Amino acid sequence: MFHSGTQTLIDHWLALPEAARIPARAAFDPMALGGLMPQLFTADRTDPGARLRLAGGWIERAHGGSMGGVDWLALWREDGRPMVAAAIVQTFREARPVVLVAEAEGLSGPLEIVIAPLRSASGEADRILGLYQPAHTADRQADGVGTLSARLSIGVGPVARAPLTLAAIDGRRIA
Repeated sequence: MFHSGTQTLIDHWLALPEAARIPARAAFDPMALGGLMPQLFTADRTDPGARLRLAGGWIERAHGGSMGGVDWLALWREDGRPMVAAAIVQTFREARPVVLVAEAEGLSGPLEIVIAPLRSASGEADRILGLYQPAHTADRQADGVGTLSARLSIGVGPVARAPLTLAAIDGRRIA
């Protein structure tokens, strides 16, 4: 069972129009999540990870500064980065949220991080919506938590395949 904040974001994402085929970023209203806004982030999908676009105040305080433009994988211990990169691929491939469970030296308990895919204005599935949810209430006051250690990754809800896109090289259709 997930923390109620984690479940709130999952439920909100699943209720978005076209959630089964990755909803548009424009369909998501962060104000609807009220008190969870300081724990939200958005990122651009990169190869192999993600680059943060916006991060709430709690996330910036936890990581010790402004997060805009930061490589999200760089916030994780090197041994956990493959798991995090695989979770990013999974959320897009399966068109569903993925929850990562992490630990950090500056936290007294686990941290749930839910990520879910979004489409940008161009229609590309290339944005990530995420939420950091500390398991212990006392950790909501944490400053400078340190590097994250990935412990677990799990997809949530039914697997929904994103619609296929035709690919071409030099005008020749390849997929």
